[in-house]
Formats: sequence, C-alpha cells, structure tokens
Amino acid sequence: MMLSGYLPISAANYHKETQMKKMAILLVLPLLPAYIADANDDTMSRARALFKPIPVQAPRLKGNQATPAKVALGTKLFFDPRLSTSQLISCNTCHNLGLGGTDLQETSVGHGWQKGPRNAPTVFNAVFDIAQFWDGRARDLQTQAKGPVQAAVEMNNKPEAVVQTLKSIPGYAPLFKAAFPRDKSPVSFDNMAKAIEVFEATLLTADAPFDRFLKGEGKALNARELEGLRVFLDKGCVACHGGINIGGAGYYPFGVREAPSDEIRPTGDTGRFKVTNTESDRYVFKSPSLRNVALTQPYFHSGKVWKLREAVAVMGSAQLGIKLNADEVNRTVAFLHTLTGKQPKMAYPILPPSSDETPHPQLK
Repeated sequence: MMLSGYLPISAANYHKETQMKKMAILLVLPLLPAYIADANDDTMSRARALFKPIPVQAPRLKGNQATPAKVALGTKLFFDPRLSTSQLISCNTCHNLGLGGTDLQETSVGHGWQKGPRNAPTVFNAVFDIAQFWDGRARDLQTQAKGPVQAAVEMNNKPEAVVQTLKSIPGYAPLFKAAFPRDKSPVSFDNMAKAIEVFEATLLTADAPFDRFLKGEGKALNARELEGLRVFLDKGCVACHGGINIGGAGYYPFGVREAPSDEIRPTGDTGRFKVTNTESDRYVFKSPSLRNVALTQPYFHSGKVWKLREAVAVMGSAQLGIKLNADEVNRTVAFLHTLTGKQPKMAYPILPPSSDETPHPQLK
C-alpha cells in the first residue's frame, strides 16, 4: 500500500534504516558526556574569571582585629533592643538572622511605627560590599552600625544615651573590658560599633551550590541552573553583579536603558545624589548582592517587587534594554536559587540584665 506523497518502503528496508539510526545514536552517545563536560568547563572557566566563592572564615577588618571576646560582645549588642530609646528595636529587628538577614518588609518599621524610606539590605556577607546602605554613605560595617542607632526613623537614640544605658547594665562592663583590654574607658559608642562590626563580619553564607561549582564541582548545578548561569553571563547581568558577592562592588544608575515605574523607583529618592550632590549620581545606587536573593524579598530599594521572576524581568528592561522571554527569566531564577548558602546558626544570646539605673523605655 502506498499513501499519496510518500515513497513505498519495504519492511526489510525499514528495519535496516532503523538499525542504522540506532547504531548512529550508539556511536554518538559515548561522546555526549565529553561534549557536555567541555561546555560545562567553558562556563566554569568564564564563571571563575568573574566570581569567587564565599569563604568559611570572616575576613580581616582593617583597624579592627577580631577576637573571640569582641565577637561575643558584638553578638549580644546585635540582639540588644536597649540600644534603641524604645528598647524594642535591635539590629536583628531589621536584619533578622532567621529571615535571610533582612525583615521581609517593603521598608523597615522603626521608632514609633515610622516607616523607613528604603528596603533593608541583608546583613549576610555584607562585609564584602564596597560600602554600606543603598547609597553607600557608610564606608564599612562599623560606620553603618552607628547610623540606625541615631536615626530618628529607626532606633532614635544618641551616642551619649547609648553609653549611659550600657554603663548602667553591670554585665556589660566585663564584656567590654575583655573585648577592648587596652582601653581606659572600654564602654564607648565607638567600641559598640566595632564589636558589632566584627560579629557581622562572621555572618557568611558559604557553600552555596554555586560556590561548589566555582570550586570545580561541575555537578553542583543541574542543567537548568547551568543554562541560567549562561543567560546571566551572556545577557550582561554580570556587568553589575560580579565578584565575590555577586554585586555590592559598585554604583550604577537604576534605569540605564529604561526608567522603571515610579512605584519601583520613586522619583523622590534620588539615591547616591543625596550623598555626593553630583548630578551624574541621580538615581544611582549600589548594586545589591545577589547572594541568598531567593530569601530576601521584596526587591529593590523601594521593596515594591515581591516575586524574583518579576525582579529579573525589570532588570532586563531597565538595565539591559531587552525583554527577557519567560524561559530566559525562569532559567535565570533557577540559577539565582543556587546562590543560597548555608545560613549561620546561632542561639539567641542571653543578654545581661538591666539595673535600677538603666534608663526606662521612651516610646514617643
């Protein structure tokens, strides 16, 4: 029987042709792993030239040597709400170590239920950023630690009041003395910030799948995640999000190719321009680290985008001037999930008790 448009084929010829196809497949199959390995190796080489894995140990801090005593003190201070006048807000309030180092709020809630102007960045791996805050106004974690304590919209306190409170808590005196043994007056606002800095520098999330990939473990990323890495590289995302922290290393305009909506990029927040008063810095922000980005929603300094897929699509149009298709977005998101490292584990510290001399909370 012959159907219109088709040549007749005998059963014997059909069997022969099928066998030849099977043989061709069998010949090619052994070569596929090497081909895939070569492709993986090429991507791995590209990635290694642009990124570095998060280390297990905290880096050395210039002018602020870490010691076990200093880390122990910084741990307690990070969790102590008595650094705020309300005695309700601690560093951990906005940088919750159980929530990816942030607070899951569009913008953080501070003193008297005031809403802050920007989304709280994660404290995890922040030690590797070029500077702190979205506009980079704090050169390091030590400087940053002093900012929220004094900000009226956050902890609403003053350095002298903080020192008064700390000195009124008997259990803190020996802790400061052990951490700063050479200081005649170890309980100080500067030493508070130094202790918090060395503790925060320990908040690293090493051993993410992508870190293992960078160390040579090719199977640490599955095929979909590897495709996402290639999209990330090929589309140019790495231009702003490279280095050890996959970002955090420089300042860039938000809206290089296309201005985001006013909701996502509020016109009243001009970013680094407020720090430098330089016109070219208008709407310029520090590129955020993408480490643990799957845990740190909502996104952008405005905190207006809750879905990682939407954030990726916005970055494609605003920064790259391209419309990523659904598959490219999904592959990129799959890769971004490989940036989630092992979260620091710690017990909530027992804080030294207040005394009769400790100032009372001020809620207004």
